[in-house]
Amino acid sequence: QVRLVESGGGSVQAGGSLRLSCEISGRLASGIAMGWFRQAPGKEREFVAAISKSGRTTEYNDSVKGRFTLSRDNAKPLLYLQMSSLKPEDTAVYYCAANPTAYYVGPIRRDYTDWGQGTQVTVSS
Repeated sequence: QVRLVESGGGSVQAGGSLRLSCEISGRLASGIAMGWFRQAPGKEREFVAAISKSGRTTEYNDSVKGRFTLSRDNAKPLLYLQMSSLKPEDTAVYYCAANPTAYYVGPIRRDYTDWGQGTQVTVSS
């Protein structure tokens, strides 16, 4: 099991940028399958991006492709989500997720076993 703590959320205007971080701690913290999800008020939690243990494989929701970039530093270990050209529809609570037993998980929410508490991102028009 791992502990995940997100940070970096905040309020920005449309077109702005934010970088979210997810600090990973625990016995299996280094080099695990991870992802970001988000949940807007009244909506289901949806997939944003995923990355493999090595960082060589990434996958993005079509709605964020070209605007969001996922990266990781396994030495620290930290997971980053760089968000650019933000839109009001990106407003949500963003959650970091992990599966310590997998090389890569992808967009299926139930395949992730550990979750952070979330960080709020608000984009105003």
